[in-house]
Amino acid sequence: MRLLFIGDVMGKPGRTILQERLPRLRREHKPELVIVNGENAAGGMGITPGVAEELFDLGVDVITLGNHAWDKREIMTYIDGESRLLRPLNYPGHPPGSGVAIVSRGGERRAAVLNLAGRVFATASYDDPFRRVEEELKALPQDVRIIFVDFHGEATSEKVAMGWFLDGRVSAVVGTHTHVQTSDERILPAGTAYITDAGMTGPADSVIGIEKNLVIEKFLTQLPVRFEVAKGRRQLNGVSLDIDDNTGHALSIVRILELEE
Repeated sequence: MRLLFIGDVMGKPGRTILQERLPRLRREHKPELVIVNGENAAGGMGITPGVAEELFDLGVDVITLGNHAWDKREIMTYIDGESRLLRPLNYPGHPPGSGVAIVSRGGERRAAVLNLAGRVFATASYDDPFRRVEEELKALPQDVRIIFVDFHGEATSEKVAMGWFLDGRVSAVVGTHTHVQTSDERILPAGTAYITDAGMTGPADSVIGIEKNLVIEKFLTQLPVRFEVAKGRRQLNGVSLDIDDNTGHALSIVRILELEE
């Protein structure tokens, strides 16, 4: 099975470039499953039901979220009735929605998509992602061999550790959240595809999607600044993965980096 994952969609610039380029990416990569991280898709923070529907209408199969999952309060009711929209499964307590989706492709083939949040440098108190994903893997149906993990975290060390922890037990561990694509894509020894961060889909000439002068002002003054999604050139980041249907092991991982002139 071929999977296409698009990194953090940032506001309207991210949504528009995804709308423009996803049809061509589909023709070129021929994915059977399209996954998008949409936690910044509505105004740069969070997602709304309308924006989620917009992404689904583009042909996105599963949307993952992260630390901004609840920034738009109206999503809390919507997510309970939409199995294709995932929040991190290691949110504490009993939040709405689910952290795992199982999708069917080509008859008997099924794939699981899991969403995790890292704890290092996090502002929220998440449950242990290592123990929580261990529990979830044990609960998955045994015929689900293709397992994709979006690990939404700040610290490179935590993401790398998760890759090694899950090597051979999932098909791919793809990092999100830092909005800067890393060049460490590889297949780990036991067959898991890994990359620390798939990157961001949105404003290119920015500070991780935010208007650069506002961020510079914040650093210089240490005073409150209202951030805004940047304008101008856009980029699209992600990865394409080939997974063996029988073993669930990754066969290839290829970075996607498209930048407007």
